[in-house]
Amino acid sequence: MSTGLALNRCSISVCRTASTLLNRPTVSVVRSLKFSHRLIGNCSIAPADPVVVAEDVKYGNKEVISLTPRLYDYVLSNVREPKILRQLREETSKMRGSQMQVSPDQAQLLAMLVQMLGAERCIEVGVYTGYSSLAVALVLPESGCLVACERDSNSLEVAKRYYELAGVSHKVNVKHGLAAESLKSMIQNGEGSSYDFAFVDADKRMYQDYFELLLQLVRVGGVIVMDNVLWHGRVTDPLVNDAKTISIRNFNKSLMDDKRVSISMVPIGDGMTICRKR
Repeated sequence: MSTGLALNRCSISVCRTASTLLNRPTVSVVRSLKFSHRLIGNCSIAPADPVVVAEDVKYGNKEVISLTPRLYDYVLSNVREPKILRQLREETSKMRGSQMQVSPDQAQLLAMLVQMLGAERCIEVGVYTGYSSLAVALVLPESGCLVACERDSNSLEVAKRYYELAGVSHKVNVKHGLAAESLKSMIQNGEGSSYDFAFVDADKRMYQDYFELLLQLVRVGGVIVMDNVLWHGRVTDPLVNDAKTISIRNFNKSLMDDKRVSISMVPIGDGMTICRKR
């Protein structure tokens, strides 16, 4: 009887998972919804392959890699993470809200974008404990400057301590307070179109506001990167309609029609959209 109950629970789980996948309007499916099912403990479902294909046949059944935990560990093992960043990441992992820290592969991409741009003046909206801002500051030239906007004083103290440890404090201009107010003040001070790069990882309900302000501060040819644009997959779930999810959905939609920028949504971390100002 216990085996029968376990199988019954498994069947329910299988049905729910299959139903979720089948009801996703444009989300990819795994090998045309062919799964290998395995009973592990109470029950779990594992895809046969870490490959997804677009539902829309106009994409030509293009197969792309879907990151499994094992494959993501492999990606992380191929990140060149400086020792000081690893120390900060490990300290932050023990703190409240540690999930807000960007992943090492994201930080590596941000640093590379800054290097490719030859950026000297950068902005970060939402610093937390400073992992991404430190990654950027490390690759800026000695004359470079990163404006780091953060409202939480406790996490900012951690960030400032690591800027000191890394020897990059002279490159970082910390602005404690509401980011929107800091950005408006910078515009009023005549800093428009003088920045090369900006990264946003802050209040999701303010994304459009941050973006509009940064468009005034970033030069033509400069780059603005927006984090969390996939929002843990909630953006595709019609049953999720909280304020943050709706804001990100609306922002993503508005970017599609925004001719002021070229865009590329990248499924790294929780999703990032790279915007180049035209």
